[in-house]
Amino acid sequence: MQDIFSLKGKTAWVTGAAYGIGYAIAKAYAEAGAKIVFNCSRQETVDRGLAAYEKDGIEAKGYVCDVTDEKEVAKLVDTITEETGPVDILVNNAGIIRRIPMTEMEAEEFKRVIDVDLIGPFIASKAVIPSMIERGGGKIINVCSMMSELGRETVSAYASAKGGLKMLTRNIASEYGKYNIQCNGIGPGYIATEQTAPLRERQPDGSRHPFDSFIIAKTPAERWGTPEDLMGPALFLASPASDFVNGHILYVDGGILAYIGKQP
Repeated sequence: MQDIFSLKGKTAWVTGAAYGIGYAIAKAYAEAGAKIVFNCSRQETVDRGLAAYEKDGIEAKGYVCDVTDEKEVAKLVDTITEETGPVDILVNNAGIIRRIPMTEMEAEEFKRVIDVDLIGPFIASKAVIPSMIERGGGKIINVCSMMSELGRETVSAYASAKGGLKMLTRNIASEYGKYNIQCNGIGPGYIATEQTAPLRERQPDGSRHPFDSFIIAKTPAERWGTPEDLMGPALFLASPASDFVNGHILYVDGGILAYIGKQP
């Protein structure tokens, strides 16, 4: 059973993996034996990630690359192949969100979210699939969201992108499954990261932040998830254990999507 979850000798490219969810996924892969490569859009973020990996005793290579730039991505894939090895596992983790009411959102802002959260995974996947076909298979994991299934105020662009990413996941599985390429999604629930920290801060009177209370009430587990909660599911989707799982979205949400919520 240890072998079925082993990534020994595999090259894993995790986009946007300097911290948070991407970092936790990359760390899980490193502990399972994979060689880790990540990219971010800015050098300072890459440096931050490299320092974190070094602190945890993980050998990783980081590069500056904008996932929305097809030429940059193609060049990076060539570099990864030369310096580390062809990509066996791709995790499309890089993403952004803009919380703006739809009628107040400029079309350019909407397009930017789509570019990073949906077009980026398309470009990165397109860049690695030919090599995966040549070598007899590979794994692509797209970081989807509960917003792949649900709508919510102020996230029209994000929900549109993540809903599209769910369908891109299924289409890659449909189109390239015959080449032993498995493309699945992982859908985090509300995860306690530095980005969500302000939503979990206690109020001056000691009470929970209203959004924190909302999430706790909507989650059967009655807590926020942690990046570590995603490590096992992400490892499963990258390992031989999931060789006959394709086009699936694995939601790691503490049960939110199964739950109507507490009665007021």
